[in-house]
Amino acid sequence: MSFEKLGIIKPLLSAIRDLGYETPTTVQTRAIPLVLAKSDIFATAQTGTGKTAAFGLPLLQRLRNPIEGKGVRVVILSPTRELSIQIYEDLESYAKNMKVKIMILVGGKDLEKQKQKLKEGVEIVIATPGRLMEHTESGLSLKDVEAFVLDEADRMLDMGFTKDIRKIHPLLPKRHQTLLFSATYSEKVRKLSKLVLTKPAFIETAKKNTTVDTN
Repeated sequence: MSFEKLGIIKPLLSAIRDLGYETPTTVQTRAIPLVLAKSDIFATAQTGTGKTAAFGLPLLQRLRNPIEGKGVRVVILSPTRELSIQIYEDLESYAKNMKVKIMILVGGKDLEKQKQKLKEGVEIVIATPGRLMEHTESGLSLKDVEAFVLDEADRMLDMGFTKDIRKIHPLLPKRHQTLLFSATYSEKVRKLSKLVLTKPAFIETAKKNTTVDTN
C-alpha cells in the first residue's frame, strides 16, 4: 500500500516525501479512506503510530479548496500545550504546498492576539479544551466545523477536561464528522464515544496487553 493508492493528492504527497514518509502505517492505511469518506472513527492508537498523519492528511485534502466566508472548518483537541504544538508543526509541514490556514490555541499566548488572528480567517484550529472554551465564551463560532478530532482522548479525560468537551460538543453543527483517538478503551472513553460518535468505524492498532484498560 502507498499514500498515492490511498488517494492522497500530489501537493501532500510531495510534502510527506520530503519528510521521509514512504509506506503508510496501519492506522494511516485504515483511517485515511474513512476520513476522506467523512465517516466517524474510534481508533486505539498511541503516540508514534502515525496518527497525526492518519487524520491530518485527509482533512487537509478536504480543505484544499477554501470556501469564502466560512469560519473554522476543523477543530483538533489535544490534552497538552506540547502535543498541540507538535500537531500544529506536523500539519504545517504537510500543508506547505497548500493554502490552508492553521492556528494553534493554547495557554501561555495572548488571548487578544489569538482573537485577532481568528478574525482574519482560519480553517483549522488545534487547541487544548480549556483555551478553546475561553474563545467560544468570548465569541468564537463553531457553526462551520466539518470535522472534530479528539486526540489522546483518554489523557484529556484523565486530566479533567470532560466538562469542557461536553460543553464544546453542543456548539458544533449537528452534522459533522468526529474522529476519536485513544490509547485505551477506558470506561470514561467509552462513555465519551457514545456521546460524540455516530455509527463509528473502529480501528484497533494498539496491543491489548499494553493499552486496554480492563477495569
